[in-house]
Amino acid sequence: MSNSSYKRPIRVLIAKVGLDGHDRGAKVIATSLRDAGMEVIYTGLRQTPEMVVNAALQEDVDAIGVSILSGAHMTVFPKIIALMKEKKMTDVLLTGGGIIPEKDSIILQEMGVGNLFPPGTTSTEIATYIRDWVATNRTF
Repeated sequence: MSNSSYKRPIRVLIAKVGLDGHDRGAKVIATSLRDAGMEVIYTGLRQTPEMVVNAALQEDVDAIGVSILSGAHMTVFPKIIALMKEKKMTDVLLTGGGIIPEKDSIILQEMGVGNLFPPGTTSTEIATYIRDWVATNRTF
């Protein structure tokens, strides 16, 4: 098979940043994205923004999904965005979900974060968003 016809699966890194110890939602999303045909790397609990970005670089991911319930979203997402820009990861989606007030979601999206999904969002909606973003923004 030639390189031009090979299309690898979408690769997504799912991360829990900071001291938030609630990872059930992240694990559910990781499983549902795998079921949707994506390759998923789950970093586990208590990651730093630096660890997340470094893992994303090493794994050559198309998207980073951050699950956050701790209220630290206005610290975590800007730090990850800054590190991604520093490492020239301009074609990698940063998305996430959890308990994030709508006004904060708007501010984060203006900074470059993709859609942020509240509790109750279907896994199909998340997978479709990632698939569509990757199809529009990534070249393989």
